[in-house]
Amino acid sequence: MHLKPHLPSKPCGHCQRPFAWRRKWARCWTEVRYCSERCRREARRAGATS
Repeated sequence: MHLKPHLPSKPCGHCQRPFAWRRKWARCWTEVRYCSERCRREARRAGATS
């Protein structure tokens, strides 16, 4: 039995693609907003220029 399809997911704050829960985010899942470092950097850059 494989449990991967049953992981929670949410949309990325920058690219709006859904991303799944990862074990390293177990303690801070409610605070995770971006799917990757790249999206986090680009969102900060876009926020600073607007």
